[in-house]
Amino acid sequence: MRIQTTSLPGAALIEPEARTDERGSFARVYCEQEFAARGLPSRMVQTNRSVTRRTGTLRGLHYQLAPHGEDKLVRCEQGAIWDAIVDLRPDSPTYCQWLGVELSAANGRMLLVPRGFAHGFVTLTQDVAVSYQVSNFYAPGAERGARYDDEAFGIDWPVPIRQLSAKDAAWPAHDKAGATRVEVSA
Repeated sequence: MRIQTTSLPGAALIEPEARTDERGSFARVYCEQEFAARGLPSRMVQTNRSVTRRTGTLRGLHYQLAPHGEDKLVRCEQGAIWDAIVDLRPDSPTYCQWLGVELSAANGRMLLVPRGFAHGFVTLTQDVAVSYQVSNFYAPGAERGARYDDEAFGIDWPVPIRQLSAKDAAWPAHDKAGATRVEVSA
């Protein structure tokens, strides 16, 4: 697998290297040793999966408060999403900056989201399945979110948002303005 760092410290784009033959293909999508050797989070304790029916559905932006913060390894198993992360670590030089990347079943890419980042995605196709491994167990009392359309971040979503949950629509605005656009090209 190829692990590419991004302009947001701790976030990484992972591209499995598939071996193909007449049967199909095989690729490692996670290796604890390789992650640890590169200083990336290597302990994942839970795997979550979401299924979303409609194009333009947004899930997020979500995060967990310390000490329940989660590193996430996100992959799209079916369809395509545009995944966005925002650095919410107040002491970070990239505080309030965001990164967006397309993840799809076809491109096989994964995004490593560090703890301290908000995470969300919008579906680019119908019938999308997303799975993500997380480094900490879910703690309902530590769950938080940020508005997907918050001016403090200025995320440029690639498609119109057509559906989101009432909970995601009700997250409060962030109190820091002036985020910088950071994007990974296809």
